[in-house]
Amino acid sequence: MAELSKIAEKIKKLPLSTGVYFFRDLKGKILYIGKATNLKSRVGSYFRGDSVAGRSEWISSMVSQVTDIEVEQTDSVLEALILESNLIKKHLPKYNTLEKDDKSFSYFVVTKEDFPKVLIVRKTDLGSGHQSLVTSHRNADLKLIKNKKSPSKLFGNWKLEIGNSHIYGPYTSKYQMQVALKIMRRIFPFHAGKQKTEKGCLDFQIGMCPGPYADAISKIDYKKNIRGIEMILQGKKKSLVLKMEKEMLLHAKKDEFEKAAVLRNKIFALNHIRDVALMTREFEGKELGIRNSELGNTRIEAYDISNISGTNAVGSMVVFENGQANKAQYRKFKIKTVDGSNDVAMMKEVLSRRFNNDWAMPDLILLDGGLGHVNMAGDLVRELGLDLLIVGVAKGKTRKNLNFQFPISNKIPMSQFPKELQDFLNNKNLLKSIMDEAHRFAIGYHRKLRRKNSLQ
Repeated sequence: MAELSKIAEKIKKLPLSTGVYFFRDLKGKILYIGKATNLKSRVGSYFRGDSVAGRSEWISSMVSQVTDIEVEQTDSVLEALILESNLIKKHLPKYNTLEKDDKSFSYFVVTKEDFPKVLIVRKTDLGSGHQSLVTSHRNADLKLIKNKKSPSKLFGNWKLEIGNSHIYGPYTSKYQMQVALKIMRRIFPFHAGKQKTEKGCLDFQIGMCPGPYADAISKIDYKKNIRGIEMILQGKKKSLVLKMEKEMLLHAKKDEFEKAAVLRNKIFALNHIRDVALMTREFEGKELGIRNSELGNTRIEAYDISNISGTNAVGSMVVFENGQANKAQYRKFKIKTVDGSNDVAMMKEVLSRRFNNDWAMPDLILLDGGLGHVNMAGDLVRELGLDLLIVGVAKGKTRKNLNFQFPISNKIPMSQFPKELQDFLNNKNLLKSIMDEAHRFAIGYHRKLRRKNSLQ
């Protein structure tokens, strides 16, 4: 009881900020390291009485051994994600190694080539030659080589082998890594494609690729971008900012104001990282084993397409959080790439554009459509490396009968969905109202476009 009282007092004094927390046992040994968007709330959740029922056995065992708590605050969610990985690799806490099969760990890999790229690679795709290095959680080197005879499933006609490139990790969530890399790449763009050209490169057109093969950036400046990402992954953001500030002042003294302005903008972006997309339930992990309804944050997105024989085609996305419509999160899409009446292709464009943004990820996606729609969506999220539950809702002529469709690629039966999602899908009136809202939002935008085009 004395120990619990001591812990309760510690929790009261914890900050409400982002950071990393450490659980220690009686001997001072680190039992577990975790990350949080709100340290006080997250740490407190382990010791609330109403959270006990849904825990796994190993987490209950760990909590019973905790006698002390420490935290380290960070400036952003992104830095908490990276700091957690680096600290786990350094200390190898017992209960972190129990949390997940290490075959599911992923790593950031900076390739060795004239214009390096940053990849996200699962441990199983690194090959047997990397086995001992990954197991010991030590940094290793890789190189990207062309291999026409035995193409890699992950990288087309490229595969990874031990070489001179760098590995950072391990991380337990590939999705979080994808969001983190997108945030870093906006500040430090790099060429991500296998082709050594910027011809037809969308990333180059939107500024995510600096155009090394179009001579839009020098090799020296390109490698500075890569070095910037590596310093962030090493947890050296403050040193990186100081280094860039000195470089900015040197450019200013030489009247190189354009170069100084570029650095100024990067420094500002580093100090004001917009990482709201990382602030999801998944970011803080599911190691507590608490049911989603107890966490009180279930996000559902519903999609619909509206058009007349392919004309004035639009798509809608409506968002429900905690059972309430979040209209600030609604999005509408004017179809740009599909000619003719092809609802599946239109839905694919909408979903592709949605996943290209740093919006919070949903717990469940609902599509107005049948098996063709959900199979397309299942293939798309698998290609993107996402782990999402998708349900197609096919309506009868009267829009009263609701039939479910699940992607062939999704092996999870509805009986294994989180309980609150099962309850939601079984509530046909609520489900119908959400799908009707997606339909209303889509058809409203479609009619608006049709009126506008008629006037023109």
